Amino acid sequence: MKIKHIWLFITSLLLYPGHVVSQDSLSIEKKKDLKIFSLRLGVDLFKPIKTNFENDFQGLEIVGDLKINRRIYIAAELGNEKKSQQTEQINFTTNGSYIKIGIDYNFFNNWKGMDNSLFVGIRFSNRIHKHIINEYTLYENYSAVDFKNSYFERATIKDGFLIGETEQLNSNWIEVLFGTKVEVLKNFYIGASIRLHRLLNNSQPRNFGNLYAPGFNKIVDDNRFGASFNYTVNYKFPFSFSFKKNNG
Repeated sequence: MKIKHIWLFITSLLLYPGHVVSQDSLSIEKKKDLKIFSLRLGVDLFKPIKTNFENDFQGLEIVGDLKINRRIYIAAELGNEKKSQQTEQINFTTNGSYIKIGIDYNFFNNWKGMDNSLFVGIRFSNRIHKHIINEYTLYENYSAVDFKNSYFERATIKDGFLIGETEQLNSNWIEVLFGTKVEVLKNFYIGASIRLHRLLNNSQPRNFGNLYAPGFNKIVDDNRFGASFNYTVNYKFPFSFSFKKNNG
């Protein structure tokens, strides 16, 4: 009888690991069947603050991301800006909208119950905007005939200045970014990111350069790179979908 008990003990030891693997496999299978998603929507706080403190700027940016697994987020930003600038010879206003779409990768390992992120990402961005010339100082050695319609189709000379509006412009660029989002209250997040821009295509009006572009910021002729940052507040709308595998 004692020998029988020993054999039963040995047999149980041999069978137990297999049982554990089997249970784990079933557990993993169940996890594969369940996909957890969450949608976060928010606003960039920097642009409304800048609007209140700078008379020559108005802007608003809506941000959002969709969590498709523990690491990957599909992200987008949609914004509008209006900015007036004065250079040595010209005063102009830029007005337009932009959209940025891309992916963020979260490399922060959360503890159980946490949902913070420290991420790197990429955005493909497009903008549509116009320039409006408010004032243009004429040099004395140029006549009104020289300037008439040379910059803008609807340009006119008025009180010593060239006044007009450019055609609609469309340009795009790519952004690489590094940022974070931290849950400060239940489902409320504070986020920040820094971004490096690289122009891909930059359409320009005739005889006038793009000195500023909504969503990209300042542009200079000899440099196609730029930088920006945002500071956001977001709310998470949690929801989930369950996908059951068909085993045939």
